[in-house]
Amino acid sequence: MTPAKTAKAATGMLHLKWVVSACQAPKHHKLVIRGLGFTRLNQVIERQDTPDIRGMVAKVPHLVFVVKA
Repeated sequence: MTPAKTAKAATGMLHLKWVVSACQAPKHHKLVIRGLGFTRLNQVIERQDTPDIRGMVAKVPHLVFVVKA
């Protein structure tokens, strides 16, 4: 990947919202929610648009909603 594409991807931001409780979710899903930085339900957080964050969101699409890409 060229440096220009990497820099462009790193400047983008994702707005994520935790919409479904993780009470009955597997332990791994709860750890992903914590790793993203959520502390309470219906919280909206902002994270950089990186492949790492996209991968974490892809693991819990039933719990987290992408508000803005």
